[in-house]
Amino acid sequence: MSADDAPLEFPGIRLEVVEDLSPADQDGFLRLRRRRYVAHYPDGTRSEPFVYDEVDREAMDAVVIAAHYVQSGERYVFLRSAVRPPVAMRDRRPLDEPDRGGALWELPAGLVEVEEWSRDGVARCARRELLEEVGLEVPLASLKPLGPNTYPAPGVIGERHIYLEVTVDPRERREPELDGSALEQFGAVVAVRLTRALDLCRSGEIEDAKTEVALRRLLERLA
Repeated sequence: MSADDAPLEFPGIRLEVVEDLSPADQDGFLRLRRRRYVAHYPDGTRSEPFVYDEVDREAMDAVVIAAHYVQSGERYVFLRSAVRPPVAMRDRRPLDEPDRGGALWELPAGLVEVEEWSRDGVARCARRELLEEVGLEVPLASLKPLGPNTYPAPGVIGERHIYLEVTVDPRERREPELDGSALEQFGAVVAVRLTRALDLCRSGEIEDAKTEVALRRLLERLA
C-alpha cells in the first residue's frame, strides 16, 4: 500500500462540554446551542475554555432526491424552484451576482422526521417529499441510495444530507400536493437534461450545493 492509499487517521482531539449556556425556553424551528468547551489534545494537554455557538432542530437530517428519466436518448432530472429567506436577506452579494430574490433551483428535498429515522422511514420521507414537491408518486422499493451522507454546514449545524435517486415516468406527474408552506406556493417544477443541469451548476445559475452533489453523483453512476 502506498502512502497515498493509507487510511486517513484523525488526530484524536476530544471535546468536553464544561458549561451549557444555551438560552432557555426556545420555541422556534431552530434552537441556538451555546456551549463552553475544552479541547483535549492527543499529547495530553488541553485548551483554554472557549464558547462555541451552533444551531439544531428536532428533525436534524434531510433527504435529497434525484428523480430522473430518459427521453429521446437524453437523461432528464426534475428541479424545483425554492425561495430561501436567508439567501434573500443577505446583506452583501458579489458585484457580478444577480439578485434573484432568494430563489434557487434545487432537487426536491425535505426533512426526515424523528419517527422516520430508519432505512424504511427515510425512503417514506423521500416518497412523501417527491409527491409534495414534484407531483410524482413512486414505490418505496424504487428509491435507491445515491452515495454516502454529507454534512453541508458542519461549522453551524450537525444536519446530514441523505441522497437518493429514482427512475420515474414523467407522464405520471401531476400537480404537486405541497405541504402548506407559504414558500412552496407558486413554485415551478422543470425537467432539465442532466448534462445541462451540470452546466448550470458550473455557470452559477444553479447555486444549491446539495443539488450539485447529487447531480454529479447521478452522472457518475450512470456513466
